[in-house]
Amino acid sequence: MNVVSQIAVIAAEAEHHGNVALETLIFGIIAAVIFTALAVVTLSYKNVANRHARKAEAWAARNGHQTGAHH
Repeated sequence: MNVVSQIAVIAAEAEHHGNVALETLIFGIIAAVIFTALAVVTLSYKNVANRHARKAEAWAARNGHQTGAHH
């Protein structure tokens, strides 16, 4: 019975996976990279309306509209 009990102990130890938090750390890193990339894309649209103010004013003048911000 000694051999059978040793095999059972070895099999039970082989199923132990260690630190689960460390094994799932990669998912947090992947999520952080994705959210950072999305934040960069979102911030790239900051102040886009004011980049083409001259074109907007020319279009408004051509079409008879008034621009409220640049009067």
